[in-house]
Amino acid sequence: LNISHIGLPMAAGKWIKLEKTTYVDPAGNTRTWETVKRTTRLSNTDADGVGIIALLKRTLHKDCVVMVKQFRPPLGCHSLEFPAGLIDEGETAEEAALRELKEETGYKGEVVGVTPVTCLDPGLSNCTTQIIMVNINGDDMENINPTQQLEFVEVILLPLDEFQTKIDDLLRKEKIVVDSKVYIFAMGMVQAFFKPRELPVLKQ
Repeated sequence: LNISHIGLPMAAGKWIKLEKTTYVDPAGNTRTWETVKRTTRLSNTDADGVGIIALLKRTLHKDCVVMVKQFRPPLGCHSLEFPAGLIDEGETAEEAALRELKEETGYKGEVVGVTPVTCLDPGLSNCTTQIIMVNINGDDMENINPTQQLEFVEVILLPLDEFQTKIDDLLRKEKIVVDSKVYIFAMGMVQAFFKPRELPVLKQ
């Protein structure tokens, strides 16, 4: 399917811009769409940024997923997310992930997996990300008392085998929105640990 499109600027700020995207649909009809784009996308990469699934491994402790809680102005409240950030000039996705992990959480990790480029909210934006899987040796001296560089980011450690349960507990206790990538991952962990041959069902 070959769909041609062209974007015309509507508004722009420092970090994002709004374009009117004109395209021809498969039936040959010309249509328009309002599209949000980052102004920071690099010319030599297909991904705007990275998300990091970091697993903290310590002797005599459960494996924990390293999460961040921070205030998000568009939501008007705090969100629970994987550590994440934009890819800088000259960085690979893996390098960006390790840098962002260190800045946001203080942990130094090792990359163990990388996803293809994936979209985030394709009905709204062309923003893309790669998810980087990282292992953290929590017994290393530099990871025992990690020092983060970002003042307003709270690091939260959630046990992998209770990941969805602990997220649900947080949602009940405080006004917080969980990133959809995080919750889908949590549902997948429930499947992997407890119901490998069943379809996931959400019961409200």
